Amino acid sequence: MNGKSIVVLGGGESGVGSAILAVKQGFNVFLSDNGPLQDKHRETLNVYGIEFEENGHTEERILRADEIIKSPGIPDTAPLMQKVRNAGIHVISEIEFAGRYTSAKMICITGSNGKTTTTSLIYHILKSAGLNVGMAGNIGKSFARQVAEEHYEYYVLELSSFQLEGVYDFRADIAVLLNITPDHLDRYDHDMQHYVDAKMRIVRNQRMQDAFIYWVDDPIVTREIEKLQPGATLYPFGEQKKKNSVAYTENGKIIIQAKEREFTMELELLALEGLHNVYNSLASGIVAKLIDISDEQLRISLSDFKGVPHRLEKVATVRGVQYINDSKATNVNSCWYALQSMRAKTVLILGGTDKGNDYREIEELVRTKVRALIFLGKDNRKLHTFFDDKVPLIREAGSMKEAVDTAYQLAEKGDVVLLSPCCASFDLFKNYEDRGDQFRECVRRL
Repeated sequence: MNGKSIVVLGGGESGVGSAILAVKQGFNVFLSDNGPLQDKHRETLNVYGIEFEENGHTEERILRADEIIKSPGIPDTAPLMQKVRNAGIHVISEIEFAGRYTSAKMICITGSNGKTTTTSLIYHILKSAGLNVGMAGNIGKSFARQVAEEHYEYYVLELSSFQLEGVYDFRADIAVLLNITPDHLDRYDHDMQHYVDAKMRIVRNQRMQDAFIYWVDDPIVTREIEKLQPGATLYPFGEQKKKNSVAYTENGKIIIQAKEREFTMELELLALEGLHNVYNSLASGIVAKLIDISDEQLRISLSDFKGVPHRLEKVATVRGVQYINDSKATNVNSCWYALQSMRAKTVLILGGTDKGNDYREIEELVRTKVRALIFLGKDNRKLHTFFDDKVPLIREAGSMKEAVDTAYQLAEKGDVVLLSPCCASFDLFKNYEDRGDQFRECVRRL
């Protein structure tokens, strides 16, 4: 034992993984959660002999910690966190902690939209090429737990702004920033710059030999790059070729120029549909070329990738109407991408816990593409205020079954029913996966 005391706040996937790694590194570990733990997490902590508490915090014990690893869901504004700050205790994220104990190459992806798809696609490319690679962060098994229990040479990490808030010395060998649009503003005092600052921490500590891949057409990202002057080598991508672009589309192909070589592939051969997925494929392709994946292998992986559950997932066609599960669209920009890729009149199901949304971004698409709106949430006043005079057919639903049944009645042959909520799910569902699973189940029962 090294005698140093670590307290882990939060007993979900991230917290339990951090506790396991801390014990393996010889720390005195105590895990504390304000709510109940899942049975599987309780069992894991017991197996590893980790002391924990649930349904409340023993503040006096927490405030004796040498260092605190905070789960990403706990905001800095929580009363306990203010006491921690006043006590001068260093607070880090799981990502910062786990990064100390691995020498693997770090490929880190962030952005308001497209993170999960791009992370999964990069992982698919690397794994298919035979590399020893783990996937973690905001997806799958926790990064810290994998560092404790596995031995990977590469990690592909999906990083949310919440996870990036707690990084200090962690360094991405390859950082990918897809876009920055308003999201989680309720967490950031409704100040967009605070959210932007959290996202830009992904370039922290990068050096010239590291790569920073970013969408060149995002005005916020390009402004921040001008301001921060990151130390990494820059790899911009976009739909059209620009002066410094290393990846773009031209004459029905994607073109990627990295390491003094050029990779091309027909757009129609990409597994993922829609313009936003062209961006995700371009960013993933740059990563692949930077780590010397062969052209042939990259072409196979970009064409056979299966996509991500709850992300523009085709569930079924019932009586000529296609049902699409996009439950992962928890912000307005995500819904914009979904609507933009619809080629038929759409019955749109949206609503949930509003995170400070501005619906003007989808107004034009709703007016031109949407036949009917179904509001699925406990409090739909904000949605009514914005949309009531813009769409002739608007209905309310208090459950997923009611929403799907209503959509079934309103949709006409050839239409699409799209669940793309723009909002978090916590008012009626456990999480966005639960919301998407219920949608699938209700559609299959039609």
